[in-house]
Amino acid sequence: QVQFEESGGGLVQPGRSLRLACVVSGITFNIYPMHWYRQTPGNQRQWVATIGSHGDTYYTENIESLQGRFTISRDNSKNTVYLQMNNLKSDDTAVYVCNVRWRDADYWGKGIQVTVAS
Repeated sequence: QVQFEESGGGLVQPGRSLRLACVVSGITFNIYPMHWYRQTPGNQRQWVATIGSHGDTYYTENIESLQGRFTISRDNSKNTVYLQMNNLKSDDTAVYVCNVRWRDADYWGKGIQVTVAS
């Protein structure tokens, strides 16, 4: 059974940083790409970033303001994927969700709230 433990969210002022963490259990973590998504009320879940098993990273181009501010990383020794978010903006307010595709099925964390407000 795949399980997630997400942490690092909260309320932060514009311009500040947060680092989200997602600890994954139940799979051989180091061989699977890991993904972060985000969702705002009334909108579909939106892909943010992916990190491959070898550390290759990919970011959405659909969120123009995100470019250069978010960094995905992983620590295979800790079964953890991170999302470093810098210079946060009010538009980044969302629930951020960790995802892995395992045995042809998508598994999702519960999500963690990030609120950017002054």
